Amino acid sequence: MTHPSSARGAEGPRIAVVGVGARSVIAHHAPVVFDGARIVAAVDPARQGRARAAALFPGVPVFDDVAELLAAEAVDAAIVTSPDDTHADLAVHLLGAGVAVYLEKPLATTLADADRVLTAAAEAGGILYVGHNFRHAGVVRRMKEIIDRGDIGAVKTVWVRHFVGNGGDYYFKDWHADRSRTNTLLLQKASHDLDVVHHLSGAFTRRVVGMGDLMVYGDVTDRRERPDETMPDWFSFDNWPASAATGLNPTVDVEDVSMMLMTLDNGVLASYEQCHFTPDYWRNYTVIGTEGRLENFGDTAGGVVKVWNRRREWAAAGDEEHPIEGVASGHADADAETMREFLSHALNGTPTVVSPLAARAAVAAGALAADSIRNGSIPLEVPPLPPHVVHYFTSQHPHTHHTSERNLR
Repeated sequence: MTHPSSARGAEGPRIAVVGVGARSVIAHHAPVVFDGARIVAAVDPARQGRARAAALFPGVPVFDDVAELLAAEAVDAAIVTSPDDTHADLAVHLLGAGVAVYLEKPLATTLADADRVLTAAAEAGGILYVGHNFRHAGVVRRMKEIIDRGDIGAVKTVWVRHFVGNGGDYYFKDWHADRSRTNTLLLQKASHDLDVVHHLSGAFTRRVVGMGDLMVYGDVTDRRERPDETMPDWFSFDNWPASAATGLNPTVDVEDVSMMLMTLDNGVLASYEQCHFTPDYWRNYTVIGTEGRLENFGDTAGGVVKVWNRRREWAAAGDEEHPIEGVASGHADADAETMREFLSHALNGTPTVVSPLAARAAVAAGALAADSIRNGSIPLEVPPLPPHVVHYFTSQHPHTHHTSERNLR
């Protein structure tokens, strides 16, 4: 494994931010969680993006593209928070230049592009980290602890319901609503949860089938371009009900309801359901094992994970109750831990909880589910990765190497 070192001096790693949209603020965690880390440059092709960069990262040079950045600045790492459809090309370019890459999830918008990025990293001997921060969220850590202790026995099935009450503001007023840019919200939104399903189950998806539709937002006719805005500019809880939404993206052709079924390599069966016009916003996991089940109520601090492990009739209280720790809203704590993990791995070779192979598995499940939805709900099999790519990443992340060998090589 190689680590970037040419630009790193006594003052710590030099970092560039590539793509200055709403998620680029996660770069502010870098100097807080890793001694000496500095944001030394930003890149955005759009005028408004460069203006945001000047405001968010004052005093650093701002470039139009990655080629200009690499010609002018020596950087150890890049935090890529650009739109999803640009991830693959930017990551391949940066990895080829020897730059460690933090790539915001999803890894890519197609399985072919995901595999292209992993292959480029393996062949360049580069550092690739995909920002699946939800593995570090309090609710996921609590569920994983319960499962690893054996409190519910061996995991056999996982059900996930995602009530995306902010979906109209988050995903239907800009490029996210356009499948030519996003492909499917089973990537942009669900990749968190698909990764967690794999994390909790200890295996990756082998076969997937999907159903879904554009049921509400496709009928909203109030639409416009938003060239100088990002999501915080228009977000409001007053934007309700969903059918009365205004200012949607000119193109709206991604599903606002999606459902998928998965067979994992270790035999676990899983389901995921996503709706973007619910009044409330949270996700609910039910994990059933051979000796009990768990379920979360709330997914941030103040919520709980309940466990039922005695035979009984219906009982709302459960047999055990475990508090969820962390932030009360959002995922700033998980973002900070993810950034610390990336920099520690890139600069010191520290093992990670997040894995590029797992990020690929999330893209495979989501992208193939979308293909299934759009082709009569046919079942689809996850194709393998080249063996040398699998070997490269398992040597870096041995503890995240599940029983999923069949669909990786």
